[in-house]
Amino acid sequence: MTVTSSDSAARAAQVLSRPFSLGRLTVPNRITMAPMTREFSPGGVPGADVADYYARRAAGGVGLIITEGTYVDHAAAGTSGNVPRFHGADALAGWGRVVEAVHAAGGRIMPQLWHVGMARAAGAPPFPDAPPSGPSGLALDGTQSPTGHAMTQKDLDDVVAAFAQGAADAERLGFDGVELHGAHGYLIDQFLWSGTNRREDGYGGDLPARTRFAAEIVAACRAAVSADFPILLRMSQWKMGNYEARLADTPEELEAILTPLVAAGVDAFHCSTRRYWLPEFEGSDLNLAGWVKKLSGKPTITVGSVGLDNEFMGSFKGESAAVSGIDGLLDRMDRDEFDLVAVGRALLGDPEWAAKVFEGRDGDLVPFDAAMLRTLS
Repeated sequence: MTVTSSDSAARAAQVLSRPFSLGRLTVPNRITMAPMTREFSPGGVPGADVADYYARRAAGGVGLIITEGTYVDHAAAGTSGNVPRFHGADALAGWGRVVEAVHAAGGRIMPQLWHVGMARAAGAPPFPDAPPSGPSGLALDGTQSPTGHAMTQKDLDDVVAAFAQGAADAERLGFDGVELHGAHGYLIDQFLWSGTNRREDGYGGDLPARTRFAAEIVAACRAAVSADFPILLRMSQWKMGNYEARLADTPEELEAILTPLVAAGVDAFHCSTRRYWLPEFEGSDLNLAGWVKKLSGKPTITVGSVGLDNEFMGSFKGESAAVSGIDGLLDRMDRDEFDLVAVGRALLGDPEWAAKVFEGRDGDLVPFDAAMLRTLS
């Protein structure tokens, strides 16, 4: 039997256009915009161009937008003065206008709260005197950083409070939920990973102990917002510059990480992989989102080169990406392997990607080009 483009469109519409509910949030379809750092917020304040950028994706059919990473209110949280922050009256007012624009376009939106930890460059703005800080002061390659600071209990308490305040502000501003960035070798992930966490107190050691800091952040955020306000956690095995790194080598180890996070109040997990179609553990074709859903019982979002024929790190090397089909993705969603799919670069290339996929206009999709990273369109 020959599958026609109309058949593919009908299947995409059937699988991806189903609503999804999480707490008080109902997302009109299964397509999420992945968080992507853009650095178009001078002084950390998102302007009208940022609001328009997200509103275009909502108008183009994206059900849920997760913003670029935004720095929580801690001196060592960030490493660029042009990445938006999620504190201060000026920045929060800007985010309020972003929420209004996205809602007016029919979308839903969550901020991603972020602390870069040891990924911070020494002397970086907006607080050049703040040292890179992490669980043990180790760089991401596991070596001692000459400027690295091993966080004290006060540091930990301050960061937990900063995330909780960010979550409370997100609800106050009218966001539809909040995502905590616990992936890619940034601060929360640095505690989870044995390569950067060599602590000998209650925050280091075995997997449950290394998960304690993340669980405290989740619990503090949960206490700071309404019970039905969704809290997502983004997680990954790989780190920036270390694609072979793993938090868990087996499903049992992964479950040891997930269990305290679920108990702390995570409503859904956003599982970042470089290629969504690759299996996570031997003996099963489930990807990371599939395993996390199976082990935690919580909804999951998958992500990783959706709609494109190469993985995202190639973009930073100047590579362009061609449009690729999503039949394999639809097969996995048909099996309920995961619940939502996050789309990144394909939505930078074409703000109407979702609508065109629903309508079977694959031939009209605008391919992603690396030059698009230099504009906010």
